[in-house]
Order: sequence, then structure tokens, then C-alpha cells
Amino acid sequence: MKTQRLTLRPAALADAARVSMLAGDFDVACMTGTIPHPYSEQMAAEWIAGALEGEEGVVFMIERQEGLIGCTGYRAMAADYAELGYWIGKPYWGRGYATEAVLALIAHAFDADGFDFLMAGHFADNPASAAVLRKLGFVAQGGELRDCAARSAQMECVTYRLGRAQALANVRWP
Repeated sequence: MKTQRLTLRPAALADAARVSMLAGDFDVACMTGTIPHPYSEQMAAEWIAGALEGEEGVVFMIERQEGLIGCTGYRAMAADYAELGYWIGKPYWGRGYATEAVLALIAHAFDADGFDFLMAGHFADNPASAAVLRKLGFVAQGGELRDCAARSAQMECVTYRLGRAQALANVRWP
């Protein structure tokens, strides 16, 4: 998939070093539920191998012209909905890349898999991710505790929902 500035493509084992470097940064890992810190190249390769086998749901690497800058994807939780996630490497924060990539992912999830709604979440101490989700039309649903591997703790997570009709009405598609 292509957006104005980005390409979303399937993962490849050759991505392991770059994924390890970017996602292994504590400031990135601590805002995700599943990425531990430290995050070795071997761990990244194992995760990518699982993604290639379909064990991680639908996964896309996010690239700019100069290379990989992050990752996004979703996992079906039931026949009618999926939960999506994303991370962007710290050198690329604050440039709108997460919003641009997730917008393309939303369109793909609704079009390719026919979900009725999508769920997403962010840790309460991640206002940038809250801004991304709100900008894309997600509506906060409440909070819950979720594991954070990098922090070895449970953290307060704000959950969000975006319905298909709501997305079509409120979001300008690429």
C-alpha cells in the first residue's frame, strides 16, 4: 500500500536489524504492550518469522524512501472486529507518519477483511498516540490494565473504538 509519503509492505526477515534498532529503543518499546527491552535482533527475527507465518495477524512495515521507520498491523479478535497497533521509530516522531500509516491500515482492514469496527489503545502516559487515534475518528471507550513487556508492569491503557460507518463519515481517505 502506498500513501502520500509512505509505503506499507509485508515484513521480511531482512528487516530484523532495523526493527531491533528502532523498536528496541526504550522510549518506543515502553509505549507498546509486547516489545520487551532490550529487544535483540534475534527476538525481532523470531517475531518477523511469526508474522510471515500469520501468527501475528496482518503486519505491515512502514517505509519512507530512506527505509523502514515503523510497523503497523491488526489482529482479528472476532469475526466482526480487529485490534490494531503501531509504532514509529523515535527519529521519526512528530511528523504525522503514524496518522498517515494507520489511516491506510484502517482502509485496508475495512475493505479487505470487512470488519464492522476496529479497536485500538494506548498507555495513559502516551498523549501522542491518543492524538493519532482521535484524529482518525476513534472514540475513547474506557480504561483497563494491560501488560507492558518493556516496563515489566501492568499499565493503564485507554481503549478506543472506530466503527465502519463512523470511519466513512468522519475520515478523509487517502
